[in-house]
Amino acid sequence: MSGEEITLRIPAGPVRLEGDLTVPRGARGLVLFAHGSGSSRKSSRNRFVAQTLRDRGLGTLLFDLLTAEEQAADVIDAHLRFDIPLLAERLGHVTDWIRAREFATGLRLGYFGASTGAAAALIAASERPDAIGAIVSRGGRPDLAGDALGRVRAPTLLIVGGADPPVLELNWQALAQITSEKKLTVVPGATHLFEEPGALEQVARHAGDWFVQHLNAPLQTEAVAPP
Repeated sequence: MSGEEITLRIPAGPVRLEGDLTVPRGARGLVLFAHGSGSSRKSSRNRFVAQTLRDRGLGTLLFDLLTAEEQAADVIDAHLRFDIPLLAERLGHVTDWIRAREFATGLRLGYFGASTGAAAALIAASERPDAIGAIVSRGGRPDLAGDALGRVRAPTLLIVGGADPPVLELNWQALAQITSEKKLTVVPGATHLFEEPGALEQVARHAGDWFVQHLNAPLQTEAVAPP
């Protein structure tokens, strides 16, 4: 890979999802971003974190969990952004598609989930224990992953703002159900969107440390065969 951004249209069941892939030369890991409710791959917050990860030698894939038509409909009634099973299924399709690509051979995969995307990431990871090497949740709703929390095997980092009490409490409850390596990091003074000066920089640093630590080892399993 050249390190340049490539736009993809990835098959996910009956639909195709648009994504932006960047893999720096020499990368050992690739992080798939599962955005939160009402957001998209163009999210400035996720793109900031993605750039920070690339600066540390990791590849990134930011993609839309919904099609353009679905996003337009969801703006009206918000019926899809909280459809966690659908979002997890689509993340799974994208993961399997990426694993089947030649360029992904030898790359360890990680998930970065925000808000409801964190729940989708945990569910998808629980269904692919040999494929996902690390998970990071930013202001996520891991509680929405339900029983899947106890089946997650990937090292999981939950990052929550200290000034986001309801979500912080939900994350503490979810952390107790995760049986793999786990950690909850609180960003002092940060609200749900980490809009305070320096807050998002802390998120990116913590996420980068976690992914570098857990995705740096060579992948032991082979890429799956194309469907």
